[in-house]
Amino acid sequence: MDVTTSEEYASQSKLLQEFMNFPSIDNAWVLKTNNKGISTAMFSISQPDLLANNTRKYAMYSHIIRGGTNSLDFQWSPFPIEMTGVSVTVPSPSGSKLLVVRNGEKDCPTKLEIIVQSHLEKEIHVGQSMHGPLYTDEWFHGISWNQEETLIAYIAEAPPQPRPVFSDSGYRKEDSSEEDCNTWKGRGDWEEDWGERYSKKGRPSLFVLDIASGEVRAAEGIATSLSVGQVVWAPPSSSGRQMYLVFVGWLEHNGFQNTARKLGIKYCSNRPCALYAIASPYERHDDAIKPASDGKTDSAAAALNLTASISSAFFPRFSRDGKILAFISAKQAVNSGAHNATDSLHKINWPSDWNMDKQLTVTEVVPIVMCPEDGCFPGLYCSSILSNPWLSDGCTMILSTAWRSTEVILSIDVLSGKVTRITPENSLYSWSALAIDGDNVLAVSSSPIDPPRIRYGQVTQEGQAHRWTWDEVGGPLIGAGSKVKSLLSHHSVTILKIPVANPSEDLSDGGKLPFEAIFVSCKDSSRSPTVVILHGGPHSVSVSSYVKSSAFLASLGFNLLIVNYRGTPGFGEEALQSLPGKVGSQDVQDCLTAIDYVISEKLIDASKVAVVGISHGGFLTTHLIGQAPDRFVVGAARNPVCNLSLMVGTSDIPDWCYMVACGTEAKQYASESPSPDHLNLFYQKSPIAHISKVKAPLLMLLGGADLRVPVSNGLQYARALRERGVEVKIMMFPEDIHEIIIPRSDFESFLNIGVWFKKYLE
Repeated sequence: MDVTTSEEYASQSKLLQEFMNFPSIDNAWVLKTNNKGISTAMFSISQPDLLANNTRKYAMYSHIIRGGTNSLDFQWSPFPIEMTGVSVTVPSPSGSKLLVVRNGEKDCPTKLEIIVQSHLEKEIHVGQSMHGPLYTDEWFHGISWNQEETLIAYIAEAPPQPRPVFSDSGYRKEDSSEEDCNTWKGRGDWEEDWGERYSKKGRPSLFVLDIASGEVRAAEGIATSLSVGQVVWAPPSSSGRQMYLVFVGWLEHNGFQNTARKLGIKYCSNRPCALYAIASPYERHDDAIKPASDGKTDSAAAALNLTASISSAFFPRFSRDGKILAFISAKQAVNSGAHNATDSLHKINWPSDWNMDKQLTVTEVVPIVMCPEDGCFPGLYCSSILSNPWLSDGCTMILSTAWRSTEVILSIDVLSGKVTRITPENSLYSWSALAIDGDNVLAVSSSPIDPPRIRYGQVTQEGQAHRWTWDEVGGPLIGAGSKVKSLLSHHSVTILKIPVANPSEDLSDGGKLPFEAIFVSCKDSSRSPTVVILHGGPHSVSVSSYVKSSAFLASLGFNLLIVNYRGTPGFGEEALQSLPGKVGSQDVQDCLTAIDYVISEKLIDASKVAVVGISHGGFLTTHLIGQAPDRFVVGAARNPVCNLSLMVGTSDIPDWCYMVACGTEAKQYASESPSPDHLNLFYQKSPIAHISKVKAPLLMLLGGADLRVPVSNGLQYARALRERGVEVKIMMFPEDIHEIIIPRSDFESFLNIGVWFKKYLE
């Protein structure tokens, strides 16, 4: 390392530490109290710990005191409480109890702790023979208290299948649970998994804890071919005779030609799923007993599919009074094959005396929006939903969704289907709901140059209309270091609406609508270097929220051009579906059109442009430096797709390769053994087809444990560049996955991007 580079490493690493030290708000809950006008909010916050190479988790509390004339006061606990070894916490419905989950401790795979006010009421150790660690990710995760707070349903890894035992005389037929000095366990049959993030996890399965006895039981009647998640308790029946659980189930036979393969599910809402109901394993009543296929009596009814009429149903949420079961559907993604598409909202009217013999009707509440009018609601795009999203009227849901290049908060009346945007219109900030406090909303807002701020939304009546006002909440979870504030204070943010260049005749109306780019500009942007930032997916979205890595690049004196090319969620379904089959051309052209736009407006210096992206954003990065080699000074790609013909045989989502390359005909052609014609098509759609024209130096950042875009893709491209004399730097993070999220990996990744760009742009 030369002296100049060493000095850049020293100064930039110190600056990046400033950004890493700022905590993130992960979740929040509003707990009930007996004092009128006072409630308690509990926040779960996290902060990277580079020395330990993990993420510290903290809990912090605040009393919310509401006085007359909309006065508001947050009284914070003086310090956060570190939750060492805690995987997840979930308050009970009344807020009087807290479940603390500890996964993966040495002396016990799973510990479940019940905290009551000032003391530990119960500690349950669950052995591996019952189940493995609880699922705590955003997709399969589900932990639900019943209303009486006596039972907790949750999703955990099924216990491992028994493995064959061998000794020096061969296979041992008799059962043996443990190895001894004369035996060893074989590997047994290989089992399919759900790909990226789930490769070392057991099948997601449903269990129920009886708090009083400490007993854990597995739910019965669920087929082993079903992976389950997102469990919630159904409201108690009017007779009190039965308790039911509602959960999401994904069939494991979702490979090509309906074969037994679990295609990767992380970031993929296009996997078929349904809502199911099952009786609680602690209930045994006559209506839950059915004869088995062999004529014998089975102790539990089989899980009942509640949503067989549609191909997708997830995020089930019962209204406060238990009369409505609302859920999101990604049926458009499932039916089209796009890995993400526009969602719809549905409901089931839930009878108070329901049992599993009664059929229920699914009603659509918010349909898919195909081609939104200018400024109007573009459709639902929900990556998560609050555990309790209901206002006190029992029929209004609060949801966060992408709305073009911003994230907004909506209220939805599930009786009428009316959708209302409750966060400020024409705002450059993005908003996300954290929790509901009666008829008020606790939220967080931020922009690319403004770190997250807590907001408290209250609705007031103005004539026949309702008006939402949002108070900023002061306290220890807001703000940033003075150095960061000073550096970002010289930047401004605009959202640019960019017309499509030369739209083809075969495009739908939605596919011809303008797309957008978020422009973060320096004080003298026309003289400053510009970094083009490209999201992955391709059906992901960059919203105008605070991202530490992007803010760090801005603080180095770069303009940021964050492009939401056509195919991005948040712009209506026709715009999203215009991209499949046209990757490497339409999306590349949109990126170049966005750059041309800011050049024509004299906003940037055309001679100082860099480009960076991850996954499909890396696909576009490497396409751009090949297809437009004179437009870019330097590039960086994180786990990029460089060769679809190589990826199709190595990725956990081979269907994605067919979808982006073949479009609407993808399902017809998809196979584990691609034809020569398709392999050639994949190659021609890939950046490697343009590699001979690349001039820009490229930084390649790769996660060694990436199953989505295995490292072979990036390594092949980088080595091919070196053959041609192009400067390439490769960084490998052996333990990291597709996102590159381990704290030290994330830190070193963006430190090197900053140093790399400074080297060539100044």
